[in-house]
Amino acid sequence: MKTPPLLRLTFILFLIILLLTCSWYSLNLPVFSDPPKSTSWLCNSKSRVCAHLGSVLETGIHKPRDHMEDVPHHPLDPLTMQEIYKVRTILSTYPPLLPSFPAIHSLSLEEPHKDLVLKWKEGDPLPPRKALVIALLNGQSHVLSVDLDSGLVTSNEINHGSGYPMLTMNDISVAIQVALSHKELNKSTIKRGISLSDLTCITPSAGWFGPNEEGRRIIKVQCFSNQGTPNFYMRPLEGLTMTVDIDKKEVVKFTDTGGGIPVPKGTDTDYRFKAQKEPPKMKPINPISIEQPLGPSFTVEDGHIVKWANWEFHLKADQRAGIVISRAMVSDSETGVPRSVMYKGFSSELFVPYMDPDENWYFKSYMDAGEFGMGATALSLVPLNDCPRHSYYMDGIFVSWDGKPYVQPSIICVFERYAGDISWRHSEIPVNGFNIREARPKVSLVARMAASVGNYDYIFDWEFQTDGLIHVAVSLSGMLMVKGTPHQTADQIPNQEAASGPLISENLIGVVHDHFITFHLDMDIDDTNNTFVKVNLVKEETLPGQSPRKSYLKAKRNTAKTEDDARIKLKLYEPSEFHVINPSRRSRLGNPAGYKIVPGGNAASLLDHLDPPQLRSAFTNNQIWVTPYNRNEQWAGGLFTYQSKGDDTLAAWSKSRNRAIENKDIVLWYTLGFHHIPCQEDFPVMPTVSSSFELKPVNFFESNPILKAAPMFEKDLPVCRPATSS
Repeated sequence: MKTPPLLRLTFILFLIILLLTCSWYSLNLPVFSDPPKSTSWLCNSKSRVCAHLGSVLETGIHKPRDHMEDVPHHPLDPLTMQEIYKVRTILSTYPPLLPSFPAIHSLSLEEPHKDLVLKWKEGDPLPPRKALVIALLNGQSHVLSVDLDSGLVTSNEINHGSGYPMLTMNDISVAIQVALSHKELNKSTIKRGISLSDLTCITPSAGWFGPNEEGRRIIKVQCFSNQGTPNFYMRPLEGLTMTVDIDKKEVVKFTDTGGGIPVPKGTDTDYRFKAQKEPPKMKPINPISIEQPLGPSFTVEDGHIVKWANWEFHLKADQRAGIVISRAMVSDSETGVPRSVMYKGFSSELFVPYMDPDENWYFKSYMDAGEFGMGATALSLVPLNDCPRHSYYMDGIFVSWDGKPYVQPSIICVFERYAGDISWRHSEIPVNGFNIREARPKVSLVARMAASVGNYDYIFDWEFQTDGLIHVAVSLSGMLMVKGTPHQTADQIPNQEAASGPLISENLIGVVHDHFITFHLDMDIDDTNNTFVKVNLVKEETLPGQSPRKSYLKAKRNTAKTEDDARIKLKLYEPSEFHVINPSRRSRLGNPAGYKIVPGGNAASLLDHLDPPQLRSAFTNNQIWVTPYNRNEQWAGGLFTYQSKGDDTLAAWSKSRNRAIENKDIVLWYTLGFHHIPCQEDFPVMPTVSSSFELKPVNFFESNPILKAAPMFEKDLPVCRPATSS
């Protein structure tokens, strides 16, 4: 029987469309060192072909666009490229900065006063647009306010406290160039059998360790061999450290105590896909993705307003903080009216101290946000691997040291997540006459950013659930900061307890270290008048003859009156809940509307409070702080973190003032921590580890806000099955 010509033509057209689809898709794959062979499944006739062919096109891959035409639509929208150029022009004619143009260390939106933002409605004129500039000129740090409407510098304050602005990429480049031209470095590398052309150098921040380091900007430089591997972190030139004066462009101290410590080999250190010569010793995992036949359920309006289900919030990238969530509102489950939950949330500082007093290690106590910038170190996310299909990608518009804007593409992604989790469920055993099987899938919305701060990668997730919960997670990956050693096996180490960490590969010690991420959470539960309440679980003993029970727990509420009352160290055997409530907003039952912070796995700093790194990061002395809102108190480590003494931190503000916080506009600060004792599985690149906390509604809704949520049905979803072979 012959195939009709029309049917043959239709089949040929289908094959052409499928081939074009696969070709388009392959051009938009994530950037690997080489295109992975496993991607050929899309065009393989034996692969699984989805009934909804159109969904193959919905990769969510971001197409670069010209930001020169961007205009602000919301009071919190970041500065546009045109606005940044205008600020640069204004500064170039500002007399106090002449005749030379200063180095720009930060140039961002000076956010309008909070009351103006809260009053603003869509369609209203925007409040005056201003820029906040931190510039360095002749060793002095200037904080300038620039009014874009008038074209004038309206404020210029010089920092007289300790510390310097966040480093620029130019600072880092200058320091490395100075180090590489130092004669002693050439001698030390030759002694180790390494060529200068095979060196890669990094710039650990110097920290602060007394008056000898004050009055000048210094930075450390340490080098590695990249011979035979891109993973140079695993090939340190141990014991070699240079201290560079950034502004004088000179090496002020050269140390080489690494005699007898070999440069570790590069064998099996390359983590790139193309370097893996054999497949993993496991059963292959078939390609997997979430199919959304009707497309994503969220929208992004005017580039920054995210709307999804019952949530709405403003999203942007910040050069220092990274990802910033503002004006987060959830719809009331009874009326559908948006209600305020959080005015602004972001990671304020990251403190990463290494536990080695050695001359080449003691200073490694990084403050990643204030020294390097989480947005500045965020690189483009990898589609289908960092973020799933149907993701929306957002660029960052940042400023270089010369005051010119640049685009950091695709550093934030927004996507819906469904991982087979359950939103709520209940079943009844039929013996009672009810045959009930009710369950609802948990679908959430995630805003994600990943920062690569040197060897470490930090993944930040803000996850919004339809039940009103916000889940905030930080995940760690990347490479360990390792220390070279002459030993190749653990039994060669004479005193393993004295080592700064375990042996994780031949000639490599994984130094024990911590990570602390402090979040700034400006909670506005139904308005700005909020109160912090500690709800203690207290054991009560029964009276003789009262009950067969001997004891039970009782919840006792304690309202924090001042900042001192709200400093919290988490204790497993003294459990508590921590609520932020609005005493003026009551449910129908009379309970105040509120949210509680629910800690996940956590760790506390064990350093001595007088240890210089801990002095600078005293904000990690407690897991929770509460302060009254102050637009100038956003950075837990201080505005000028680099080489600071710790005299302008969250701990300094709170302890010295002990302000009233009851029924006030308050900010909740939460520190999430990790202790990291490295192991062999962390070599050569670390599997991701995560920790998190939750912001969960407490009497905010009248009842379960997702009671009426619909279940999923087979008819709603695409069907994928193996393609039939002819």
